[in-house]
Amino acid sequence: MNDEYLRLDNQLCFLFYSLSRAITRMYGPLLSELGLTYPQYLVLLILWEDDNIEVNRITERLHMDTGTVSPMLKRLESAGLIKRSRSMEDERKVIISLTSKGLKLKEKALGVPAELFCKTGLTMDEYRIMKNNLFELLTRIEDAESCKKNK
Repeated sequence: MNDEYLRLDNQLCFLFYSLSRAITRMYGPLLSELGLTYPQYLVLLILWEDDNIEVNRITERLHMDTGTVSPMLKRLESAGLIKRSRSMEDERKVIISLTSKGLKLKEKALGVPAELFCKTGLTMDEYRIMKNNLFELLTRIEDAESCKKNK
């Protein structure tokens, strides 16, 4: 194999890393107006989609561990956006629910995606194609990882 693949600009990992940082920077000012960090916004996106869910479901959706998600949940609870409660069926499980303040914040957040579309210059078709390609790549990577674990 040729050493061209060892060039930094030819590394997919570096491209994704740089792109992730750039997009997160774009979100920064928009989320700051809402009083949120990017990871907190991701948690709220999940809850706006599916309220009253177990912590482990949030960690699965975010591809993060409990030790990373728990402090975010504490801060969101301190801000009055969510509440944590024990499951009635199984006290070991913690259920996360939106408060009325958390629900109201959704209305304010509705402008965030439109603003990002404007900043990226992506058309709706370009967005759909890119999203589908990235989702397919993520699925392939996760499938490859699960193959290794099962061997």
